[in-house]
Amino acid sequence: MDSRPTTTESLFEEPYDFSLVLGGPFYQIYRWARLSGSALELLPRRVLVICLFVWLPLLALSLLEGHAWGRAVQVPFLLDVHAHARFLVALPLFIVAELIVHQRMRLLVRQFIERALVPEAARPEFEAAVGSAMRLRNSVVAELLLLALVYLVGVLVIWRTQMVLNVATWYALPTQGALHPTLAGWWFITVSLPLFQFIWLRWYFRLFVWSRFLWQVARLDLRLVPTHPDRAGGLGFLSNAVLSFAPLLLAQGVVLAGWLGGRIFFTGARLLEFKPELLTMVVLMAFVVLGPMLVFTPHLARSRRVGLREYGALASGYVRSFDHKWLRGGAAGGRPLLGSPDLQSLADLGNSFQMIRAMRFVPFDNETVLLVIVVVLLPVLPLTLTMLSLDEVLKQLVKLAF
Repeated sequence: MDSRPTTTESLFEEPYDFSLVLGGPFYQIYRWARLSGSALELLPRRVLVICLFVWLPLLALSLLEGHAWGRAVQVPFLLDVHAHARFLVALPLFIVAELIVHQRMRLLVRQFIERALVPEAARPEFEAAVGSAMRLRNSVVAELLLLALVYLVGVLVIWRTQMVLNVATWYALPTQGALHPTLAGWWFITVSLPLFQFIWLRWYFRLFVWSRFLWQVARLDLRLVPTHPDRAGGLGFLSNAVLSFAPLLLAQGVVLAGWLGGRIFFTGARLLEFKPELLTMVVLMAFVVLGPMLVFTPHLARSRRVGLREYGALASGYVRSFDHKWLRGGAAGGRPLLGSPDLQSLADLGNSFQMIRAMRFVPFDNETVLLVIVVVLLPVLPLTLTMLSLDEVLKQLVKLAF
């Protein structure tokens, strides 16, 4: 039998391997339940089993109680867009995001070494930062605290006071001025909702681990290159983290859209009433994903400042020599300027100086910010149709057709 390590095993043995996902008690439950391999294989099985575990009992109990459809309650289960958005769209996206983030982030972190941004003298500190992040990711205490937070705050406080609809629904019926859970409601508040919130909050914990790691790396004496074409001293690769977190952002947008849809369809609210919530969500998601990169702003500002000074001195010396050679009679024998490499060198030096002047103070650009906004708001886009009446929609379609 061939005892050589497989490609996956070799990958995990490489230095600076970094994964925000492969660790913690919940990941070990994945492995124990045969819902994942060592590198998050079995994704379709994991999505199917977890989503059916939280959603199918709700359907069965609602059918048993007669609350799945019809007019027995104001919000029957099959019409509850918020529940379906959470358990059938957002939850799969949270699970899919684990595999994408695992595959992309581990390669992204290696760029610090492959681009020689971390000098040899700082390698031990960089390794210590990676190790510290992996230990925090594996923390049993952290996940237990998340679980306690879900039940004590997420379910008993936030959901009961902010998220629940004050009408007869498939999960709760009003009796003597108070809402009392149905059978489906008990499964919802004890199993489905806590599991969803735990997986959700666990992502924010991972983002905290990522932010802490970047903060530790930013404390190192990084070797940025002010003339790097990414206009971020070589740190431009960090903007790819937004692509890694795109499913997470999309899932957050789905949760928001589901909550808004419930209010619009069952309480008569209008989409424009939620402009503060939409703005808050966009700003929050931009801060969560892009904010951690701001720790490199001092490095970028210093690199630009030093680059302008050093390249400015170099340019001054070169243009003075160029002026003396070609304009003050320094060129021997009346050599022709046309075709001289001095011109190309002068142009290259000017381009380098302009590139330093165009350096950004953050590792991402405006397109990255726009991407965050679009991904977060994309699930809300269908709700704009609620702002139009059916007659208006038909009139617009007729105009487009003719």
